[in-house]
Amino acid sequence: MRHQKRRWIIAGVAMAIGVPATLAGAPAFAAAPAGNATLSVRVFATGTATMTQPDDITWLDGRVYVVWQNGIGPSGQPSPTGATASDVVGYNIAGHRVATWKVTGHADGATADRASHRLIVTVNEDGNSSLFIISPGAPIGHQVQHYKYSLNPLPHGGGTDAISVYHGAILISASAPTVANGPAVYRVRLEAGGVAVVQPVFLDNSTATVANVNTASHGQQVALALTDPDSNEVVPASSSRFAGDFVLDSQGDEEQIYVDGATSATPHLAVLDLSQAVDDTAWVTDVAGTLLATDGVDSEIFAVHGQFDRGTAYVAVTPGDANTPVDSPNYLGQLNLRTGEITPAVTTIQAKGLIFIP
Repeated sequence: MRHQKRRWIIAGVAMAIGVPATLAGAPAFAAAPAGNATLSVRVFATGTATMTQPDDITWLDGRVYVVWQNGIGPSGQPSPTGATASDVVGYNIAGHRVATWKVTGHADGATADRASHRLIVTVNEDGNSSLFIISPGAPIGHQVQHYKYSLNPLPHGGGTDAISVYHGAILISASAPTVANGPAVYRVRLEAGGVAVVQPVFLDNSTATVANVNTASHGQQVALALTDPDSNEVVPASSSRFAGDFVLDSQGDEEQIYVDGATSATPHLAVLDLSQAVDDTAWVTDVAGTLLATDGVDSEIFAVHGQFDRGTAYVAVTPGDANTPVDSPNYLGQLNLRTGEITPAVTTIQAKGLIFIP
């Protein structure tokens, strides 16, 4: 979950720090058109002087969980104030903090293992990486377990980032690669003694089918050249395309890799070229749900409401390429899953981590 950007005021609306608000009851800060609907934005929760830079976000057993990086470097370097631990914070549906755990390092990926009622958190996306299991329902003193990877350094030379639980298997992005054609995604098995055994799922140069239907190369086989594996998700059944697939975002490459059968011996890969670089992706699974977005620049979490269309894919857009200044602000976009084109949905949130709660 990369590419932090500075605070901007966009379209004349300043996103002010506010008090935690309920998902349904707080006044809207801004509204922005998205297709035929209008989406309203409310503050869900805010950081503090010592709890900053929210990143990944997940949902487990009626609670929202967010990792706060607190200025720690991507390889675990202490923050300018000397902090060495990130916060993993649980919130109730009203946006009030109900639990906090400390994990050593730069917390980056977080997901819910719903079958086991636990959280999985990775730290240090660029190197010196490991993961934590947090079991909110366990007795105090037994809620946090630390796991080190079975290979050090990891075969791709970097760290680990986002996590998904796909058909019961833990899949983790191989971020910040320094080795050519190394693994892009690992399957991870947790063993006794705090060991996380890693096995490659596919490589940075694996073959994929071009998924953009509006290009002459649609359906052709190409060799990937991934340089920035980052966020990942499992595509819900509500999606108009790629339902049930595992998807990896290669942020700096402006691509998403959709994988059918990610835990099989022969996974099938499809590559969707995007019109912008993106970080996280969330799909609408219920027209009356809520989209939550973290803003790592302003240290806030926002709730987005509106007339959602089931199956719509929203992305945290992270501009910054050869033609765009790197400090252009993030925003919330809507992704066309057939063409890869992204249109602005809400430009008043510097979106980073996303989750849709039905």
